[in-house]
Amino acid sequence: MIRTFRSSRRRFLAGSGALVASLVAPGATAADIARVTTAADAAMVTTAADAATVTPAAGAAMVTKAADAAMVTPGRSLRFPDDEGSHPDFGIEWWYVTGWLADSSARPIGFQITFFRRRFASASNNPSRFAPRQMIVAHAAIADPRRGRLLHAQRIGRSAFDLAAAAEGITDVHIGEWALRSHASWSQTNRSPSDGGLRAVAIDRELRLDLMLDRTQPPLLQGNAGYSRKGPSIASASYYYTLPHLAVSGTLAVGDKTSRVTGRAWLDHEWSSTYMEPDATGWDWIGINLDGGGALMAFQMRGPDGKPIWSGATMRAPGGGTRSYEPADVRWTSTRRWQSPRTRVAYPVAWRIFVGDLEIELEPLIDDQELDARATTGTVYWEGAVAARAGGKVIGRGYLEMTGYWRAFRI
Repeated sequence: MIRTFRSSRRRFLAGSGALVASLVAPGATAADIARVTTAADAAMVTTAADAATVTPAAGAAMVTKAADAAMVTPGRSLRFPDDEGSHPDFGIEWWYVTGWLADSSARPIGFQITFFRRRFASASNNPSRFAPRQMIVAHAAIADPRRGRLLHAQRIGRSAFDLAAAAEGITDVHIGEWALRSHASWSQTNRSPSDGGLRAVAIDRELRLDLMLDRTQPPLLQGNAGYSRKGPSIASASYYYTLPHLAVSGTLAVGDKTSRVTGRAWLDHEWSSTYMEPDATGWDWIGINLDGGGALMAFQMRGPDGKPIWSGATMRAPGGGTRSYEPADVRWTSTRRWQSPRTRVAYPVAWRIFVGDLEIELEPLIDDQELDARATTGTVYWEGAVAARAGGKVIGRGYLEMTGYWRAFRI
């Protein structure tokens, strides 16, 4: 009986290689997919060594049509903790944890742990348990000035048989050992965060993160009470909230060296079905934990000419008051570029940003924070730790994300 089950399971996983290949974005090769697969991950991410290069037509299998998915509309009130979980009726969703860490030597290290959920267009049409309904993707990275460039890892797997999943009603998303989970989901373990806290785990051959994320503030609702518009059309929008100033503690291992770390982090949770305008090619975004307890989020969506087609921002004052800013109140100006030696892409890694009366300057912890995610999402982007200055003084630290510089970005 056991032998038969194992044999069937091997045939199922081996046969899924071509399916996984068809779910990765256009341009990813079999070698790309195999790079994110290890022997330990075989139960959750199939190798696809026999898969051909993924074509745009095959990549289209991941595209969710608006008619097949729920739409974001203004006026919906976010509910906690229910909305901290997955929203499988929407096309795309992510839980983004970024922050700054320090080890015993007090050296700064940036980190990122991100989980993406993608709904398939055929999710509601096939009752079979084997039919792919959701795809889970995870990225993890650290930016260490002593290394000089980003160290990152990634995973991809379809949501089936609890090998990869995103639960509803509670933060609990995972691919194998990689996970972002709330206290309630870890309640049976020997090590769990405090009430309302989270635990983030990413395990790779060269990089291992195990971090506790304890809340110090209530959720920050972005845009208009959590309805965050991304373009002139009201359909180009997301539901979006942030948990700023998360208190971080845990371990970071690089190679065979493990360090205890502490720090501050920022969690973004966002879901949508039509995130971008049809002519948008990418975006620039920041999430900054300001000194004194304040928080600043700002973004701009860019068109084919590189100019902004929409922008927005939300700021929380140290005392807790919140203000949202319209496109006319937000302006981004690049002050320095860095060119990747690998992709030859030039990224504007330093910025001057105006939000209302506030003017800040951003400088990266290190320039080389390019993340090559072609093996899982079919794109290359820049995601890195930055310091925010005003009047020549550091007033906060956070993360800058830039998409669409390698190629026009498509979700």
